[in-house]
Amino acid sequence: MSFKLKFLSAFSLLIFLNSCGGLSKTDTRKVPVNAQERARKNVEEGRAAGIGNLLKGGRNTFQFSSSNPMWRASLEILDFMPLTTVDYSGGMIISDWYSESARSNESIKISVRFLANEVRSDSIKVIVHKKNCSSQQTCKTILLNNSKIKEELTSSILRKAALLKNQDKKKKN
Repeated sequence: MSFKLKFLSAFSLLIFLNSCGGLSKTDTRKVPVNAQERARKNVEEGRAAGIGNLLKGGRNTFQFSSSNPMWRASLEILDFMPLTTVDYSGGMIISDWYSESARSNESIKISVRFLANEVRSDSIKVIVHKKNCSSQQTCKTILLNNSKIKEELTSSILRKAALLKNQDKKKKN
């Protein structure tokens, strides 16, 4: 065998053993024997298997929609409206046009964008559009920037998210 082939084989084996944890030191007293418990512990510690570990230094953070209080609060507050887009990975909820009565010529559309996972007022952006239609089916849509609906939705979502976050903390303790 040539020197290059031997070197490449040894290097590949070294990389393979390192990625499998063959060269890492693990305290077996702290690692659960049960596979499900071990997986749960890895998720809690932010570890995951995959190429992302090589790029991020072995740590991944998991923010599932069921554990994000801002996301859950928004869905609970907007549950009376038909939703057209619910995209957790994109951080967006968009409702369909909603009117309280079928005969009304006014309807609203609400978009919620998540800018961060923390429960703070600057972590969420609520956008409200209002549509007025005349009897001849000509409609005019306007953006309600500083509306009472927008302020009430934002504060309701933040209050609900704070309550959900406190409930989650109590469950953990």
